Amino acid sequence: MDGFLPAGTQVWVPALIILVGTIGIVIPVLPGLFVTLLGTLLWAYETGGGTAWTIFGICVLWFVAGVAGQYLIPGRRLKAEGVSTLGLVFAAVCGIVGMFVIPVVGFFVGFVLGLFLLAYLPRRDRTLAWRRTKVALRAIATSIGIELVAAVLIALTWVVGVALTS
Repeated sequence: MDGFLPAGTQVWVPALIILVGTIGIVIPVLPGLFVTLLGTLLWAYETGGGTAWTIFGICVLWFVAGVAGQYLIPGRRLKAEGVSTLGLVFAAVCGIVGMFVIPVVGFFVGFVLGLFLLAYLPRRDRTLAWRRTKVALRAIATSIGIELVAAVLIALTWVVGVALTS
């Protein structure tokens, strides 16, 4: 079966996609972790065979662990600080608005601003609002870190797969 890619590009095109996905985690323009997984899927499809698909399956597990971790761990910290699920939804909506107002970093700015406003407006307590904002910043950094670790694990697993199938 012929693949999508021209002969000789079955490794470097997926490698480039994985690299772009990893960069997309740090500079959030693309859904970086998902893009890294797509790179390994393309490689598995082009390579074929049980080993390639097993490696892809392992990468899917890293992806699922990364997605779960990036939402569960920071979310638990935010809730422990008193940030409700509704507050997180409000902050996420502010983040989405921020994406359109400020390119690249708008989601994070909007998310943090949304949490600050939500904490500040009811009590007019800047100290409490700033404390929750700092917790939100740590939560965002933790989320990015978890996603980055998952992407690196996907990339390393893919490298092992390339070595095993070469």
